[in-house]
Amino acid sequence: MSHTIRDKDKLKARASKIQGQVTALKNMLDRDHECADILQQIAAIRGAVNGLMREVIKGHLTEHVVHQDDVTQRENDLDVVLKVLTTYIK
Repeated sequence: MSHTIRDKDKLKARASKIQGQVTALKNMLDRDHECADILQQIAAIRGAVNGLMREVIKGHLTEHVVHQDDVTQRENDLDVVLKVLTTYIK
């Protein structure tokens, strides 16, 4: 069973938290909140997204790289993570 299926509830809870934070940000913008408050909310959203990314990468590396017996598949799965990280870190 894939780690994203096994951890679906935990990952969905994190995604729901992010969704709530984005909704709160939109509400803050509609109500003319102070710049500092808006920046703080954006930072909180970024932290939550980073946490979700970390969990999915951790599961992927553990399941598809560390415990993968097929060397070719392991290299392909590692390449997936490296490409995503390259895009994400830009």
